[in-house]
Amino acid sequence: MNLQRLVSRRTVTCLSRLNGRLLSQCSYSERNFSSLAPIAPPSRALNAPCNYMVRKWRFQRSDIAFIRCFHSAQEVGESETEDDDEDGTMNEFLSRFVWIMRDKLKQAYPDSDKSTIDAMLLVIAEKVVDEIKKDGIDKMLLGAAPSVPSADFSEDLWRMVWEVSSKVLGDMEKERKKEKLKRFLQEEEVKDMCRFAGEVGIRGDMLRELRFKWASEKMEESDFYERLEVMRENAEAREEEEEEGGEEAKAYGAQEEAEGVEGGPMEEKRNVLSLPKRRGKFKYKIYGLDLSDSRWAELADKIHEANEITWPQEPKPITGKCKLATDRILSMKEEDDPSPLLAEWKELLKPSRVDWMNLLDILKEKSIRLHYKVAELLLSEESFQTDIRDYSKLIDAYATENCLEDAERLLKKMHEDGVSPDILISTIVVHMYCKVGNLDRAKEAFDTLRAQGFRHNIKAYNAMIMAYVKAGQSKSAEMLMREMEARDLKPTEEIYMALLQSFAQQGDVGGAGRIATTMQFAGFQPSSESCTLLVEAYGKAGDPDQARSNFDYMIKIGYQPNDRSVASMIAAYQKKNLLDKALNLLLVLQKEHGFEPGVSTYTVLVDWLGKLQLIDEAEQALGKIAELGEAPPSKIHVSLCDMYSRAGLERKALQALGVLEAKKEELGHEDFERIINGLIKGGFYKDAQRVNGLMAAQGFTPSEPLKVALEGSQSAAFKGKRPSPSGR
Repeated sequence: MNLQRLVSRRTVTCLSRLNGRLLSQCSYSERNFSSLAPIAPPSRALNAPCNYMVRKWRFQRSDIAFIRCFHSAQEVGESETEDDDEDGTMNEFLSRFVWIMRDKLKQAYPDSDKSTIDAMLLVIAEKVVDEIKKDGIDKMLLGAAPSVPSADFSEDLWRMVWEVSSKVLGDMEKERKKEKLKRFLQEEEVKDMCRFAGEVGIRGDMLRELRFKWASEKMEESDFYERLEVMRENAEAREEEEEEGGEEAKAYGAQEEAEGVEGGPMEEKRNVLSLPKRRGKFKYKIYGLDLSDSRWAELADKIHEANEITWPQEPKPITGKCKLATDRILSMKEEDDPSPLLAEWKELLKPSRVDWMNLLDILKEKSIRLHYKVAELLLSEESFQTDIRDYSKLIDAYATENCLEDAERLLKKMHEDGVSPDILISTIVVHMYCKVGNLDRAKEAFDTLRAQGFRHNIKAYNAMIMAYVKAGQSKSAEMLMREMEARDLKPTEEIYMALLQSFAQQGDVGGAGRIATTMQFAGFQPSSESCTLLVEAYGKAGDPDQARSNFDYMIKIGYQPNDRSVASMIAAYQKKNLLDKALNLLLVLQKEHGFEPGVSTYTVLVDWLGKLQLIDEAEQALGKIAELGEAPPSKIHVSLCDMYSRAGLERKALQALGVLEAKKEELGHEDFERIINGLIKGGFYKDAQRVNGLMAAQGFTPSEPLKVALEGSQSAAFKGKRPSPSGR
């Protein structure tokens, strides 16, 4: 191919435009690049910035011709022939190399024009190609610069050229591996593994990482076998060379033997790099044991026979008469006895445990109560292979549905069958009795855990503490919490808050303070709820000053006053009848914090104003609750019934009493006492007696003063007397 065709018109123009001073200093035949001071000063080349980006791009044919020009400018116009099939790897290398070097030269020589940069690139590219032809591309791929720099370039420039060349080769190798990896990502074996991973639940980034990992392993395996193939071909080539010279070697050996040379120096065999030929079976060792020995296979067979591997069994198919029996079992009612049908089903199917479990699953979908009945009968069935977990599942199911008698019956049956309860069953029993509020039986079950030597878990402690809290035994609950801490079991925040609420409702400021301090030491910071409970505790204890101190502290640490906290503070002032301070607090909160009273605050105000017999003001506060659009709580009806009864307003009093009778389950002992006392004070003796009967039905016993008042109301009702308004 004519060289004039290879070199683009742009390249020739660039070279022809070099000024006379540059041509006079540069001899392209010598190519002494270090002598060109304006073009390649070593300091500028050394200090040139190295920040650049390698991008995918395409050179035009004129650019490829420019970088493939391996002759000087004096040889332009001469003709020579070359092979039309250009080396693609060399094209890519030179394209990347010139792209990076052009940026570096532009940064090092910002004042040079494009033609000068092109001239420098021409000389550098020619020298790099000469080095590749001389040393091979493998040497550059290793990334080690030659010990002796080029005589044509300065040391700094040559180091930079070598670094750029090594980087280009490294990028080309990465691109090659990347393209090869894309092919292995589409391998069927990799796809099968990805499909299996997706079926077992692996998704997203993890599946993507596994896919690249498997493709990389396949690529490494392919590269390994390719290298082995190359080694084999090289070994075969060496063997052919040795066979060609074999006859000459044999003749020389025969001559040595004929001359009687004994013990002479023998030429050592040349080592051939090849894999050893395999003879026999592979031998492999693990921890020094030769596991390829046949005796290990015999031992494995014996172990397999002694301990047969257990695979999930499938239930037997239910067909024919057995299917009819199954249908009859499923059509039974809950009160029917399933024993005869189960015996018939057993005779027909000869079931194992998996068959019984399949039947229980079907029954569970049909009727849960029938499922429980059949499961309890199967505990005595030999083919069912009952274990302790079957007992625990049934007991837990009964406990969850609050079927206390069924759970106790099953516990008794378990003891009769000689099965001792484990920690799981004992914990379930503790939870069961705590849930139904049977504190005595819960304590017995908890003590049984201790007697059996089981280490209590945090769930059992939490259940017992909550049972004590519900029973109002806050101090016992606190003692149990201290026992938890001594056993290195950290109570939850829920437990702390339950204890704090229990002490607050009882007005025990000492207990509430201890729990609040313990919470802070345990790492739980004060919350709006905990501060509100402390305010409530001091309010019930009749100490509004301490309640206000905790209320102000809550605002100080960043919590805005809410309806419940303000209601607790107003209730604290109510204990000492400090109405002026309560109203002043509401005004300050409305002005400074924009607080608007809610249902809780208005409920406390209605109760307070009702006790003061300020009926109009109380009804105004009641109207505010109606404006909020929320249903008033039961407590406010207690206040209204007491207020209207004492005021002698019969219609309104009986109206409030009717609401309370419909919600009698929500009333406590104090609520009943206040209602009855208010009715007696208002002269509604018959109504007071009726409410006393409701109180007894709810399990509450009247106090001694109330008993005396009720006896007095009976005699007054007999005489037909009614106290005057002045007696209120």
